[in-house]
Amino acid sequence: MRLFECGTLVPGCAWHTRADNDAEVVRRAVEHLKSAHGETIIRENMVDNIKARIRDEATVA
Repeated sequence: MRLFECGTLVPGCAWHTRADNDAEVVRRAVEHLKSAHGETIIRENMVDNIKARIRDEATVA
């Protein structure tokens, strides 16, 4: 499973998601940024920042 924790991008946010692949993790993270953080435009660099913070759940202690 792949894991993204929003707090690594937005300090103080406890939201996280898991999925089998990075594409689904990114899709969920983008929806979260729109609904929870009021982002209306998701630029390519934001997607890159999300991708850079996705980790393999097995390596998370």
